[in-house]
Amino acid sequence: MQRKIRNRALFYGVAAVILAILLGTLCYNFGVYPPESPSPAPPPSPYPALLGTFSSYEELRSFVVTNSKTQGTFLFLGPWDSRFLLSGSVVDAGLANAVQTYLATEGPVLTVEGSVVSELQYSTTNIQVAGVDEADIVKTDGQYIYLMSDNNIFILKAYPPEEAEILSKITLNDTYLVGIYVRGDRLAVVGCKYIYPTLGFYQNFFIDTRTFMNVYDISNKTNPQFLKDFTMSGSYFNSRMIDNYVYCVISQPCYVIYNTVILPKIYSYNEIKEIEASEIHYSNTSDTSNLFTTVVALNMQNTEEEPTYTPFLLGWTSNMYVSLSNIYLTFPKPDGNTTIYRMRIENRTINPEAKDEVPGHELNQFSMDEYSNYFRIATTTQVNGSTQNNLYILNMNLSVIGKLENITLAFNERLDSARFIGNRCYLATSVVRRDPFLVIDVENAGDPEVLGYLKIPGFTSYLHPYDENHIIGIGRDENNSVKVSLFDVNNVSAPIEMGKYAVDGISSDTPVLMDHKAFLFDKLKDLLAFPVSVYSGYSLWQGVYVFNITLSKGIVLRGNVTHQVDSLYWDSSYWVERAFYIENVFYTVSDQKVKLNSLEDLTFIKEIGLS
Repeated sequence: MQRKIRNRALFYGVAAVILAILLGTLCYNFGVYPPESPSPAPPPSPYPALLGTFSSYEELRSFVVTNSKTQGTFLFLGPWDSRFLLSGSVVDAGLANAVQTYLATEGPVLTVEGSVVSELQYSTTNIQVAGVDEADIVKTDGQYIYLMSDNNIFILKAYPPEEAEILSKITLNDTYLVGIYVRGDRLAVVGCKYIYPTLGFYQNFFIDTRTFMNVYDISNKTNPQFLKDFTMSGSYFNSRMIDNYVYCVISQPCYVIYNTVILPKIYSYNEIKEIEASEIHYSNTSDTSNLFTTVVALNMQNTEEEPTYTPFLLGWTSNMYVSLSNIYLTFPKPDGNTTIYRMRIENRTINPEAKDEVPGHELNQFSMDEYSNYFRIATTTQVNGSTQNNLYILNMNLSVIGKLENITLAFNERLDSARFIGNRCYLATSVVRRDPFLVIDVENAGDPEVLGYLKIPGFTSYLHPYDENHIIGIGRDENNSVKVSLFDVNNVSAPIEMGKYAVDGISSDTPVLMDHKAFLFDKLKDLLAFPVSVYSGYSLWQGVYVFNITLSKGIVLRGNVTHQVDSLYWDSSYWVERAFYIENVFYTVSDQKVKLNSLEDLTFIKEIGLS
């Protein structure tokens, strides 16, 4: 888990810089995970007309020089580079100041609710698509806990609670960890490595960024065994795991230095394999800046199987949605549209099959969905100086077959959150701290329609299904406090907010507004929990709020759990970042400790220090 700066003034300053980078770069790129030894070329695409490939390095260089408006060493920060750099955990203060100086002077360049295994009930990572796991800082299999703390991976005995203890620790020096996957007796660790600049800010730091994945055999929890390392040049963008395969996306800026294009590289012990120009797929269009995007399929169960990778030379990517069969990658265009690529995945096979574009830009991964062989996407665009929200339904060729444009209940609304659940789409938009919550019917793909709406104070940043007719919303109220809502959509033409809870305090915050994996919900246990920060004058409380959530009583606060020692001492290493349960035990995790409480009444059981 990466430590975050909690001082309020510094927090807002960092948030402003991050926002500047996000707006300046428009989006982040993505990349791929390479094998330890040179990988075979990817299988030929059955859709040869979709993307071309270069016949030679000279052709690639000519294309980049002709079609990329920005060349040389332009500023590029991937999503995790931004977190590590701006938190001060990667580089010294001088380099961090250099980034901020550059931004100031030049400007940036353009679910699973629960599981039952071996008779134990336990909660799992809050994911978007069932069967498509997402990397997280904590995983559990119901008996053991696997978690990240700084550059360490801990394996703990978790259940029964009286036996809870640290069993082993893996330390990865000079690395910055992103997340982990666990499946059976395999553990995969995803992270980044940075070579510090020696000659200049641009020439070194932003070129020599690497993404790695380590695979371990954890059949012996007290002595995990390293199996394989995959390392590739570029910044980590995102990843998913389906069955035995991890699909990882890595981004590398396409630099032209001394008339030489810096190609992606795969690192294996003391060897370096440069990806050949003839392996790289591209779209014959111009862009402000080009990046190499590589999608890799890694078998974490059979490390003898060489990964496959598919490299692309495209623009800046913004988001990724993954179903059980397809990866969708989005790329914002300078004209305000978004290009969408669909890549079919089946085990180690990655085939680009479709491409098209829609007006506007999506908010995040929840703005996209695949259902019954249709792809749905909600976007926001600017039309004649005003904000407009849209919904598009595309077939598997990514041709638009249905749409709703200018979905609005007030002038200049912006999209705050979206969620597709079966044949329904739920959107939350806002203007002047009032939040229209819309219910949209998408059953008829060719003719979606707004069924009803509700206007309430505040805005909603995350939507989560309670059941088919009720939706949980996490956002802020009109006083800027964290708020939980329970929406009833039985009457689709007139949805209601049947329950709500606002966090007390001068101000409050929750990571759920930006990170859905911090959200814990289990309908069968009437359980809702997530981390909360509450500011009251000069004091700060941080921990997990635990609720009972039912249709009969709404949202009722049961209590809270904190790892803090002193509310006046803002040590972010004690900030709770995740909560989960195993049977009747409630677990909370921070950088410093794992705490066990009774799930029934939250009474303290024990805690385990992480050191």
